[in-house]
Amino acid sequence: MYRSNRVKLIVGFAVTLATAGCVSSNDDENAVPADSAGIPRTVTTVPATPDSVAMPVAPPDSVAMVPPAAPVSDMRLEVDLAARKLYAYKGSERVATHSVGVGSKEWPTKTGEWRVTQVVFNPEWVPPDETWAEEKEPREPGDPKNPLGRIQLVYDPPRSIHGTNAPSSIGKAISHGSIRVTNQVGLKVAKQLLESAGVGKDSAWYKEAAQNRSVKQIVDLPGGVPIKVF
Repeated sequence: MYRSNRVKLIVGFAVTLATAGCVSSNDDENAVPADSAGIPRTVTTVPATPDSVAMPVAPPDSVAMVPPAAPVSDMRLEVDLAARKLYAYKGSERVATHSVGVGSKEWPTKTGEWRVTQVVFNPEWVPPDETWAEEKEPREPGDPKNPLGRIQLVYDPPRSIHGTNAPSSIGKAISHGSIRVTNQVGLKVAKQLLESAGVGKDSAWYKEAAQNRSVKQIVDLPGGVPIKVF
């Protein structure tokens, strides 16, 4: 009897140990592990470090787009005030020479270096805020009395290279600081600058601008075309 009870106790204790140490294949994977005695162990959770955190990725449309660089003009202009000449260069080669009218002694043409940034076909004339223009009236595009003629190459407003309604002034020091060319020369140079700056127009566009002289047309030159006045 004693032996039998002892055997039952040993077998029961063994079964208890075996049951406590077994892990069922159906247990939740997040269950807390136990030690060999069946007592749950303390589990320390280590917080994720910044390096282990997945950083959000910006969507493609939120990436800043870099605008294409403006084309670099292969042309430049030089104006020799003493010689009263306009020189057009393409690269290092002088491709054209034109006679110009320049500022008078009282209103000399400013010397320096700039960029032609805008070409205006059929410009309007607004009297500048200077004493010589106090009693002058504005002139609309195409007005025969418009002193800017049919074209204006803007580099140092209000002074510019422009056409004229007085072609006899070419070659003289007679302007109020601007540089005058004939309308034909001005239009020719304007087309060259547009092509050089990558904003050239087709023949139909130029024809329309020539026929509709009362309509002002402005063309910006990206990057500009260098000009030196000396």
